[in-house]
Amino acid sequence: MSTSGTPLRAAPSGAASPADIPTEVAAAEPLLAEPPVRRREFFEYAIIRVIPRVDRGECINAGVVLYSQAFDFLGARTFLDVPRLCALDRTADSVQTRAALAAWELVCAGAPGGGPAASEPLGRRFRWLTAPRSAVVQPGPVHGGLTANPAAELDRLFDLLVL
Repeated sequence: MSTSGTPLRAAPSGAASPADIPTEVAAAEPLLAEPPVRRREFFEYAIIRVIPRVDRGECINAGVVLYSQAFDFLGARTFLDVPRLCALDRTADSVQTRAALAAWELVCAGAPGGGPAASEPLGRRFRWLTAPRSAVVQPGPVHGGLTANPAAELDRLFDLLVL
């Protein structure tokens, strides 16, 4: 009988008693322990919009820029849908627009082709990229969220908001 009043059950024959288990094994974590949870951290992102005629205000989503200070991550993915661009403005210059979108990716990567902004710290680059401007390629409003993998989050947002 245990101290709580419940009867004790006998161990099956051949079962090891607690005294027979080495202390290293007894102290080890259970074999079915849950995998460690990856930490989720705050991130910010903005949609990169193409507005071929600023006076009309019509736009298409052409990319996403994402920044996470906790993960030391800044990235952008872009794609220009030329038929949609031409539907908004038949005279739009798709070559120049593609070059402007590529510059966003170069700045995020810190590449030499990204100009002086590419050498700034990640947070400053993100703020520079997401500052309001009157140009054919513009950032949308900055939004936030939580993620354990900023690169995968960038891909998810790109697929959801651009493609």
